[in-house]
Amino acid sequence: MAKPVSITFTEVDTSVVSEAKGRVALIVDPEGRLDLLARRINRLTKGALARLIDTKAKKAEVAEAHVIAFPVGMSADALDVVFLSRRASALEARKAGAALGRARAGQDMLLCAGGHRKAAEIALGVALRDYAFDDHKSKAADAGGVVRMMVSKPDEVAVTAGPLLAVAEGVFFTRDLVNEPANVLTTTEFAKRLEDMEDIGLEVEILEEDALQELGMGALLSVGEGSDSPSKVVVMQWKGGGKDTQPLALVGKGVVFDTGGISLKPAAGMEDMTMDMGGAGVVAGAMRAIALRKAKANVVGLVGLVENMPSGRATRPGDVVTAMQGDTIEVINTDAEGRLVLCDVMHYAQERFKPVGMVDLATLTGAVIIGLGHENAGVFSNDTSFCNAFLKAAENEGEGAWRLPLGKAYADQLKSRIADLKNTGGRPAGSITAAEFLHHFVKDDVPWIHLDIAGVASVKSDTAYAPKGATGWGVMALNRLIADKYETE
Repeated sequence: MAKPVSITFTEVDTSVVSEAKGRVALIVDPEGRLDLLARRINRLTKGALARLIDTKAKKAEVAEAHVIAFPVGMSADALDVVFLSRRASALEARKAGAALGRARAGQDMLLCAGGHRKAAEIALGVALRDYAFDDHKSKAADAGGVVRMMVSKPDEVAVTAGPLLAVAEGVFFTRDLVNEPANVLTTTEFAKRLEDMEDIGLEVEILEEDALQELGMGALLSVGEGSDSPSKVVVMQWKGGGKDTQPLALVGKGVVFDTGGISLKPAAGMEDMTMDMGGAGVVAGAMRAIALRKAKANVVGLVGLVENMPSGRATRPGDVVTAMQGDTIEVINTDAEGRLVLCDVMHYAQERFKPVGMVDLATLTGAVIIGLGHENAGVFSNDTSFCNAFLKAAENEGEGAWRLPLGKAYADQLKSRIADLKNTGGRPAGSITAAEFLHHFVKDDVPWIHLDIAGVASVKSDTAYAPKGATGWGVMALNRLIADKYETE
């Protein structure tokens, strides 16, 4: 499993700058004011730093590292300079750190942050962007090196950065899961990786197929009928809050590979369906983050793990299955399988845990990508206050999210001639009708949010905080929601 780079915090010591190996990074105010460390580096480089500032500062972007290769007077291979105002926001500081994380390339780095007030956020940015998934390459990139940050108050910065770096580890866990190929991340392997989190204090329970049959999860089980991989539900509990406080429930779709089933997908692009367990990956990463930082909240994470394959046993279009809630579902399209998984797990979560709120996450529809692209997840909710709390958390963490509507007219598209409802409502408003399908299984008194993350879970180009591939979108927003709304003092 990928781990964030080791980051330590030390007192400012100008005497070590000249002999530092690897890379030396420097945070510079764009207005050109040089602090103690910057003045030392400028003297060592015989004014090269001042010349770079004069040339670049006025037009510099926060997310850009300016490199002086083999700087004169220093032992380092490179001097990386990032311009960041002393009044920068947390997100700006993270982007500055991310620019340095991208530049580090496995080398040791001495990061001179001095007295910058957002030093902990800079560290988080370094950690988030300094990621690579190369477990299956015969010649993996160098993952060595450490980051040493020189700051004015190292003890204070370390205390502030600790929980942030725990969240970064949760993000990495999600990215690793989403990036894994399906022949490695089977339902059994996925469940094992979640069970291993008992080592960090989570209570983990794995429900096998016989237990799911006994519970009546006919919708979820119908998805995995065509696969040799057993369907499972994994329950992860973090009990950091009050003993009698009901938990927040996080529910994730975990389709480890989606061929579409009998409604077979086209061959082109099917290889990307290894990421169709992205919702479960985010739930797992969020649970890891709150456990590592020992959140003072009660949270339960539930994921439905299945594989959607065609075979002689597979569910067919036109079949009718019975959900755990009791309603019957006409399967119009076996490639609309994620909602069949979620509806049973959501009902189970409500029945067993009586949550104060419930958030489900799924790479559910291609339609949300048409509507929102790769910048925002689709957000649907039955509770405006709960929804606004999440949207605020996502905005504060720099994770794009946009609310879309629900309504009876959309729900009416799911009416079936032969069953209580059908699993698709046709092409019009496909993301909304999918959300309405899930809404059907939410109790009236349960605040609920559905996050369609199909466009943001894995992307084809680099983002500010991640290389192309899995992003880990949602871990930070959910962590912030929990911290803001559900943690006790």
